[in-house]
Amino acid sequence: MDIQVKVWRQTKTDSVGNFETYPVRDVSEDMSFFEMLDYLNDTLVMGGKDPIAFDHDCREGICGTCGVFINGRAHGPLRGVTTCQLHMRSFNDGETLVVEPWRAKSFPVIRDLVVDRQSFDRIMEAGGYISINTGNAQDANALPIAKDDADAAMDAAACIGCAACVATCKNSSAMLFVSAKVSQFSHLPQGQPERTKRVLDMVAQMDEEGFGSCTNTGACEVECPKEISLVNIARMNREFFKASLV
Repeated sequence: MDIQVKVWRQTKTDSVGNFETYPVRDVSEDMSFFEMLDYLNDTLVMGGKDPIAFDHDCREGICGTCGVFINGRAHGPLRGVTTCQLHMRSFNDGETLVVEPWRAKSFPVIRDLVVDRQSFDRIMEAGGYISINTGNAQDANALPIAKDDADAAMDAAACIGCAACVATCKNSSAMLFVSAKVSQFSHLPQGQPERTKRVLDMVAQMDEEGFGSCTNTGACEVECPKEISLVNIARMNREFFKASLV
């Protein structure tokens, strides 16, 4: 198949960016989206041009490093799939693919499709951890946890921090990401000692980073590659309200 890639090019954070269009010939439908970009970059380099910069690491949908807008949708047209897991068979021969970086004030563009997501790291540093010494792994029966709580904690912990929720939200809200990190600990015994401080500190850091408020439209859940539920936002709001009273 032959396609056109209309991609955002920007040399650095404070420079003016623009779209550039490149033809890509003989693309296999079995290529992943990033393999197609690799193929395009090889062509650009051989032609003496700068390759397109984009984030990637594991390419297995686990690390959360990847993430671009493709034809106006975070991670592309499929639900529950990261950009690195998207294959070219999801597109049509002759189609033009518009590829953009995450658009959010808290994620400044570094170069081309690469954005600075250190704001997420700072939110995690504010409270997304358990600092108590839990020692070695205990026997499974020594620390009983209700199955519903264990399942809810695991579902929340599936968040990979790719930031598709922020990029797709019209307010650039980080509520789904932060609520998932708060929820995964609020269900577990290990997370109880710092439960109050955790939610207050993480929400305060989220606000300091300049993320917007939740819009309640649900776009974040729709575009999340791990399909993190909006239920977590409601849970975080309850946690924050109770912590504020204390």
